[in-house]
Amino acid sequence: MAKTEVILTHNIVGLGGESDQVRVAAGYARNYLFPQRLAVPLTQSNKRQIEALKQRRAEREAHEFNTMTELAKGVAKLVCVIKVKAGEDGKMFGSVTAGMIADELKHQFDISLDKKKIHLEHAIKTLGEHEVELHLHAEVKGALKVRVESTTPAAAPVEAAAPAAGEKSEKPRTEKRGRHPEGEKAEKTEAGEPKKPHVPKGDKPVKAAKALKSEKAEKAKAE
Repeated sequence: MAKTEVILTHNIVGLGGESDQVRVAAGYARNYLFPQRLAVPLTQSNKRQIEALKQRRAEREAHEFNTMTELAKGVAKLVCVIKVKAGEDGKMFGSVTAGMIADELKHQFDISLDKKKIHLEHAIKTLGEHEVELHLHAEVKGALKVRVESTTPAAAPVEAAAPAAGEKSEKPRTEKRGRHPEGEKAEKTEAGEPKKPHVPKGDKPVKAAKALKSEKAEKAKAE
């Protein structure tokens, strides 16, 4: 495959940055790089642009460094919550990937971050909080807290068992603050004692007077 040398005028991930001289396939340069103005052929006249391209590159890299530094400070204060399906024992169905974290960052905080900058040694497979390392720039790293929560509702607590048939449930005792006199008479009557008739106080002097008058009449007859 024929190769050709070009001077990059823009940063191309995996290929190089502004002012870099690289060899690429002739068809790739002719059909993509040149039409998109991402590169120019390596010629003496084009070499004069190299200094200006180096200056542009330095400005771009400084801007990216500052931007990523600020981003690292910002995400360090965030907690990215990811909802997953899990069993009652807390075991997850599936795992959390870098792509899922990138999607939630965009959805929850409107932060656009390439999933390649989210460094996971292994996919997250457990619930709870995890600290994820971020490779934001060649000279900037950050950390993001990710909390994985289950969408499965928690099991309802077991209610106390109902009393078995024939058993009496204990009722709470209420404190008696005093007894009414009539209540005491009712209790004595229920216990078997005879219930005394109620005599108004005004009747007692009348009975005593009648008894005294009767006694005097009997003595007079005896004389």
